[in-house]
Amino acid sequence: MIKEHVKCLIIGSGPAGYTAAIYAARAEMKPVMYAGLQPGGQLTETTEVENFPGYPEGIQGPEMMMEFRAQAERFGTDIRDGLATEAFLNETPKRILIEDKAEITADTVIISTGASAKWLGLESEERQKSGGVSACAVCDGFFYRNQDVVVVGAGDSACEEAMYLAKLCKNVTMLVRKEEFRASKIMVQRTIDTENITVMFNTETVEVLGDQVVEGIKYKNNKTNEEGVISATGFFLAIGHKPNTDIFKGQLDMDNIGYLNVTPGTTKTNIPGVYAAGDCADKNYRQAVTAAGTGCMSALDAERFLADNGIH
Repeated sequence: MIKEHVKCLIIGSGPAGYTAAIYAARAEMKPVMYAGLQPGGQLTETTEVENFPGYPEGIQGPEMMMEFRAQAERFGTDIRDGLATEAFLNETPKRILIEDKAEITADTVIISTGASAKWLGLESEERQKSGGVSACAVCDGFFYRNQDVVVVGAGDSACEEAMYLAKLCKNVTMLVRKEEFRASKIMVQRTIDTENITVMFNTETVEVLGDQVVEGIKYKNNKTNEEGVISATGFFLAIGHKPNTDIFKGQLDMDNIGYLNVTPGTTKTNIPGVYAAGDCADKNYRQAVTAAGTGCMSALDAERFLADNGIH
């Protein structure tokens, strides 16, 4: 097993991790990044990205992440394959195990492990992830203007997604698995009051129809077992996200879902020298541009920590 010490260890990639790496490398912090199970993060599963500044013609998600990575490497970031499997953040220096490959000690740690969207687990859903299945209406709703779409979910996020899509799309059908929403009363009322949103309770998705692109949704009423088909070109999942923070439980403050708590206006966690950037600490916005912003902040916070502690 490799054992080494670094000034700045970045756990996870994506917009937050790569941006942190760019800033840390330019500050001569010699960052080492372990990219995790999904190098590049959730954007590697998306197609066209049109809402990130600097890409007026849009760009494919995987290509965008390759450009982020190339920029981080240009300034000297050591990017490695590997998954952090155990963390000892209360030690000085902090100690991280990377599978059975390496034991890294670090003066500062930037956590950018992201959050994974929850999916239904259907084979047809997996097949159509680049053909009309999405977990982000703000990211992808633009592509379904004046079309019919389906939203799955029952909470505030699902209602927000449905109302956002209703401004762009011809018709929005919400599939709610139980006989009532889990959302707040005001969100439920706003959803119901939106003319082009139809809510179907006690309804579950059976299959996403279509070979290359979404053509419709086969559903089943879980009380009557009656089945039917909704014609749609977009299928949006709004059943939650799971932050990838399990290895930090018991050490870092987090909410009941697992999102890391940071000091407002910073990326500081409850442990000095440990910072959280991107979706692992953001359950509200979950956008590439906001993740990149906190990536920048985390590197600046880490740089100041090193300076304040006389670490050169």
